[in-house]
Amino acid sequence: MNSSTSSASAGVGKKNISSLVIAAIGVVYGDIGTSPLYALKECFSKEHGIPLTSDSVFGVLSLLFWTIFIVVSLKYLVFVLRADNNGEGGILALMALALRGVKGERSRWWIAGLGMFGAAMFYGDGMITPAISVLSAVEGLEVATPWFSDYVLPITIAIIVALFLIQRHGTTAIGKLFGPITCIWFLTLALLGVYHIAQAPEILAAISPHYGFRFAFEHGWLAFIVLGSVFLAVTGTEALYADMGHFGSKAIRVAWFWFVMPALLLNYFGQGALILNVPESSANPFYRMAPSWGVLPLVLLATCATVIASQAVITGAFSMTRQAILMGYCPRMRIVHTSEQEIGQIYIPTVNWLLLAAIVWLVLSFRNSGNLAAAYGIAVTTTMVITTLLAYIVMRRVWGWHPVGVMTSVLLFLAVDLVFFSANVTKIAEGGWFPLIIGAGAFCMLSTWKRGRAILTERLSQDLIPVKSFIDSIELMQPQHVDGTAIFMTSNTGGVPIALLHNLKHNKAIHRRNIFLTISFADIPIVPEEQRLRIETLGPRFMRIEAVYGFKEDPDIKDIFRLCDRQHHIAFNMLETSFFLTHETLVPVKTPDMATWRKKLFRFMSRNAVKPTDFFNIPPTRALELGAAVEL
Repeated sequence: MNSSTSSASAGVGKKNISSLVIAAIGVVYGDIGTSPLYALKECFSKEHGIPLTSDSVFGVLSLLFWTIFIVVSLKYLVFVLRADNNGEGGILALMALALRGVKGERSRWWIAGLGMFGAAMFYGDGMITPAISVLSAVEGLEVATPWFSDYVLPITIAIIVALFLIQRHGTTAIGKLFGPITCIWFLTLALLGVYHIAQAPEILAAISPHYGFRFAFEHGWLAFIVLGSVFLAVTGTEALYADMGHFGSKAIRVAWFWFVMPALLLNYFGQGALILNVPESSANPFYRMAPSWGVLPLVLLATCATVIASQAVITGAFSMTRQAILMGYCPRMRIVHTSEQEIGQIYIPTVNWLLLAAIVWLVLSFRNSGNLAAAYGIAVTTTMVITTLLAYIVMRRVWGWHPVGVMTSVLLFLAVDLVFFSANVTKIAEGGWFPLIIGAGAFCMLSTWKRGRAILTERLSQDLIPVKSFIDSIELMQPQHVDGTAIFMTSNTGGVPIALLHNLKHNKAIHRRNIFLTISFADIPIVPEEQRLRIETLGPRFMRIEAVYGFKEDPDIKDIFRLCDRQHHIAFNMLETSFFLTHETLVPVKTPDMATWRKKLFRFMSRNAVKPTDFFNIPPTRALELGAAVEL
């Protein structure tokens, strides 16, 4: 009986891991899976001036192979995926984890700055990925027939616009197709590669690292420039870490080592074999691998794969933005849940339309994947460097791992990251400036909001009245009592909410039950329900409730009421409950704590933030806003 139970459990486990592996292939590896469309082609572009000799082909393939092995297999799959924040990955989750191991205010500021800058650079990468992926796929039509040359840009833009238009409907239906379609894509990559490797099996010798060293030694500066194109083969690697919470590290590792990596390497080596036999195919080796009758079907499959890769990036931008909002680095935005079953399926209209506008502009400005490739890479390498630094802090300061092992690994990965970062810096003038400008702008906004909220909290705290003295004075004053419950939203737990003081001043009355409600956010993804609420009785008619959420959760008043009733037997009748919120009117003044232009930016962001009633799901008919002017 025990044996059969064990076997059944094992069967269920195998079934679950299989489905997770297929899903991970569809979502996690969509971006890196479309790199064969343009990576090797860009290595041999005319601008680099690398001669199409067998030594060059072997050298570039050797560099490409070891880049994939070191960056993806060793660094991310073996090293970085261990640095999880309660099962969650991504640079903001890693930053929150690193902050636990640092106490000094200056050190915490630097770590938070690194995390914010890495997140900011993600947006630059997120804009280029859909543009270069879809454009490179549609460019295959030119290989089929030159007649399509004038239609590449319109078709690309039409696909991108359609992709962003469907975001508001959610991705549940199309998401079910992601895994199978991407599996077909990787199988196609592998079969095309095997066919051409069979025509020139000697290409497999390029696995030896000495070909890469010899290529670098012979070509010097040109080889260094080519590294910027070699790096295109590992763009999208950050998704492995960012999506860990959705699929788990085991499924991501199994998918990579047993399916994705072999398919990618076979295709790259197949492209190399084709270039050895037909040097002129280097202009677009991926599509030249297919027979003439297979080019159009391959374009269609590649387009589906690039749409999937783009979808993964868009979803990542939505998730990153929500994390930033809940962690206090971004103003509140409207978040729409597109699935009743999956908490991670969200849609943020502001981010959606900004991404669409930027991507269409990129396609129209750069016009082909070759030009876009020059802009691609520097944002990714910057994020990778930051990830390595934050992972080191976590493993040394938080987990206390042995310093020798951690330092050896970090120095190796950091050296590789910095080499690729330096190679991509050479592309700034050719288009690399775009993600840097986007990243700098996003970083400015994230840091301004964080700093502005800190200053605003400090200003509001200066005039706070201690709770005990206030309650004592209320008992002496004995103001008129109003039936029902008043909930005063406040971010400060150290004093009386300003909204309560304004209400008492203007209405000369106080409710029979008064709740000071603070909603805060922890540095973990999900807070267990039993740890959600902290309730404190302050006086006969006063109570403080603090509700704590994780950075993957959405705060909800109805959820708080439900837990109050179930866990603490404190019931609320929404029809007898009023919510009082403070609406701050910010007045920028010249002070040394923040530049005036940043204060004006903070005021602009604050004005355009979503109202608390919408963000916290407070019934607008039960809410009252009381104004307060605050010098910033």
